[in-house]
Amino acid sequence: MTPDISLILPAYNEARVIPNTIGEAVRYFESRGLQYEIIVAADGNDGTREIVRNLAMDNPALTAIGHEARRGKGLGIREAVAIATGRIIGYADADNKVPITEFDKFREALGGGADAAIGTRRGTGVVVEKAQPLYRRIGSHGFLWFMQTVVGLPGINDTQCGFKFFQHAAAKELFRRQKIDAYMFDVEILALARRLEYRIQQVPVRWRDDADSRLDLVAGNLRNVRDIFRIGLEHRFGGRLK
Repeated sequence: MTPDISLILPAYNEARVIPNTIGEAVRYFESRGLQYEIIVAADGNDGTREIVRNLAMDNPALTAIGHEARRGKGLGIREAVAIATGRIIGYADADNKVPITEFDKFREALGGGADAAIGTRRGTGVVVEKAQPLYRRIGSHGFLWFMQTVVGLPGINDTQCGFKFFQHAAAKELFRRQKIDAYMFDVEILALARRLEYRIQQVPVRWRDDADSRLDLVAGNLRNVRDIFRIGLEHRFGGRLK
């Protein structure tokens, strides 16, 4: 039977939290009567993949993929989308920054005709249970200005919320074309969606900061700047999509 939803959980050394995140998702999907599959795309060597595979002995709807080396969130999700079979395909943070119950809103948006429903932490209807430190909030506003200047995604006020869901066909097409392996893959996906004229609906979410960032603030941000320029050149000033 085709799952109603394929949930991808990208992870890097998340053995501490992944059982709880999976458990909450399973309880939620079963409470809504949804057929599901959960794919954990886990890099690292702390045993996250092994934990998921052990859980899969009792629940065959669980799958773990990934490698010991840290290869990038974008690559992990791209590989997971390639094997996903659900009518809706999407991803959420492994540390549960957005509670899975928020999917109710995304299911409604996609049922109403959206090709992509993306979480936003800005604007009316957003509930921030635990805010980021001030320096990260300032950096987030600076990033949005920089991204809009280089890439140009008018109307999109939050590209980096890690809670996004797509119609099956849209997910397959977007991630087939997606190339960025690291954090800026979200921007690339939205730039592709705009060029393909997909309907994108922003959905305000309930969100909480966990004070645990896996981004190297120097090397990571330099890579992000490079990737933003790469996306801008290819999708704002680039040629016809192939």
